Amino acid sequence: MSDQEKTSLLQGFKAFLMRGNVIDLAVAVVIGAAFTNIVNSVVEGIINPLVGAFGTQNLDSYTSCLKGPCEGTGDAATGVRILWGSVLGATLQFLITAAVVYFLMVLPMAKYLARVEARRKAKEGAHEVVEVTELEVLKDIRDALLAERAQGEGRTLRADGGSEQTGDGR
Repeated sequence: MSDQEKTSLLQGFKAFLMRGNVIDLAVAVVIGAAFTNIVNSVVEGIINPLVGAFGTQNLDSYTSCLKGPCEGTGDAATGVRILWGSVLGATLQFLITAAVVYFLMVLPMAKYLARVEARRKAKEGAHEVVEVTELEVLKDIRDALLAERAQGEGRTLRADGGSEQTGDGR
């Protein structure tokens, strides 16, 4: 590989890394990993004890025996078990994560972006009204000047620049 190919390859890689979406994605992954720890703590510290009030505090211990005899725990367990408690725990973690992300991040950002868009449209609408108003004023001034000049010359000037003779024959 020549030096020029290596340089262009490195420049392309640098351009790829410097794009905003790559950096945004990296930040999102780091924030997501930190956020996962918070959700896990909420599930283990609040949800599991609430479930434990009705049964065991560890959701992973909820199982059903598909083919017996189901005895023992962990690697020493016999039989075919369905570990529906761990699926329930993972589902609860997902729902809590999705709810927190939606209500604390997505919904406020959507409302903020809608307000920004409404302000932008309001500014555009006001700007267009001002431009139309200014244009109308300029047309009125032009028409008044043409009429004033026509009165001085004794003829009527049209807005398109043409003229008409008045009744006194001039």
